[in-house]
Amino acid sequence: MRAHDIEIRAAAPGLRDRVPAVRVTVDAHLPEDERILVPAPRRTLRLANGLAEFVAAAVPWGRALVVMNAAAADPTDVELLRVLMRRIPPERLEITVYDGGPEHPEDTRGAEQLWTAVDRCVREGFLHAVAELGRLGLARTEPGTEPWWRFAQRTATALGGLGRRDEAAALWEQVRRASQDPAMHAASAYGTAMLDARHPDPAQRDLGRATGWINEAIAISTLLPDPAVRAFKLGFDRNALALIEMRRGRLDRALELVESALDLAAELGERHPVHRMVLLANRAQLLAAMGHTKEALDDFGAAIAIDPMFPDHYLDRGNIWLKLGMTDEALADYESAMRVGPPLPEAYYNRAELRIAVDDVEGALADLTHVLDLDPSYLDARINRAGLLAGQGRDEEARADVATGLGQAPGNPHLLAVLGQLESGAQAVAVFDQVLDAAPEMVAAWAGRAAARFELGDPLGAIDDLTRAIDLDPHPDLYGNRAVALRALGREAEALEDESRAR
Repeated sequence: MRAHDIEIRAAAPGLRDRVPAVRVTVDAHLPEDERILVPAPRRTLRLANGLAEFVAAAVPWGRALVVMNAAAADPTDVELLRVLMRRIPPERLEITVYDGGPEHPEDTRGAEQLWTAVDRCVREGFLHAVAELGRLGLARTEPGTEPWWRFAQRTATALGGLGRRDEAAALWEQVRRASQDPAMHAASAYGTAMLDARHPDPAQRDLGRATGWINEAIAISTLLPDPAVRAFKLGFDRNALALIEMRRGRLDRALELVESALDLAAELGERHPVHRMVLLANRAQLLAAMGHTKEALDDFGAAIAIDPMFPDHYLDRGNIWLKLGMTDEALADYESAMRVGPPLPEAYYNRAELRIAVDDVEGALADLTHVLDLDPSYLDARINRAGLLAGQGRDEEARADVATGLGQAPGNPHLLAVLGQLESGAQAVAVFDQVLDAAPEMVAAWAGRAAARFELGDPLGAIDDLTRAIDLDPHPDLYGNRAVALRALGREAEALEDESRAR
């Protein structure tokens, strides 16, 4: 149970007295106003996978589970059932689901009871439940009052996290109409700005509109009378503006804003450690993007020191170590990210990238397979596993991954490039033609088409494709392959020159 304390305590709070907390984050004992992080929607998938692994290890073979009234289950419960049924063999635990069952009683809880439930669901990342229970809380409190505001803020944040941006925007507008409190208006302006700035589709982000809203938040926060509240809120809003500037490509300006937010955070003493952690990690990301690697590593180290149980910063720091070729340090960080929380697909994916870099193909395949066990929709893991399988001559398995991936992302050029590897002759050339039309900068596609052309007896075409690939990425293998094609045309001096470059 110790290895799954977070998952069990989240799903079954009634068992908390029997399952002690082992992996505890810094915000567990902070007051409400200092708990600023809302878990991402994918946290529920992590919890579900952790519970599946616990059940698979703990339940004796041949047991059965009957789920009644499944039609009334919320999306988080449905996700858990799907993960259990996908990951636990039916001969170990047979799960039968029925839509029928006793009618779900009307929720008659008062505002205080609802708030307790909403607060717990926010902490655990049960955003669907927050959206549902928060609506009930709003209906049972007076608009514009403090209790109503707490429900409004949590509900709008949850709706935004779930991608229900129109509903979130409407609720932030309701806040502005219901209150003249400056703090509420600043927070609603911030929330509205983030709906644009954090839109997952860059084409749908209106960064100009987001700037207008965050400037309004900053203008209001500047006027807040309490110095500590002003320092926190103003730093929070400047950090948001830094995100917008970063997405505009203005890294210098974004860095200035984050550093000004850190200066304000210094006025808070020991309060708001999570806020400082976020700012340090954001500065680290900007510094890394600007090539200031040592400073970025220092900031990630400082962020990790504030909360050693927050996995994301291990991943980000591990990626820097890996780019520097320091694989032992990267491996330690990736495995720390695995250890401190519920199963995290990204940690296994990153470790697979590391194993590819050190030519541990079997280890990489094992990690990518585990990623896809945790999250079958993880497209990059599907692409990479297909490519590794193709390189190992495991063509049927690679084709199966390509087919599944193309079902998720039709026309994906990376999957088509793997398909081109699996084909031969004219069929391979046709596939690579399709890839290069969509992704003309893909080195692997130029190299793949070169191999297919050489196979068809067209060494000149192969040389042209390899030259283009070398222009994009002067890799030794590409020079070696071009040397073979040059020698086939009798161009011995050029072949020797390419072989020398390859060495």
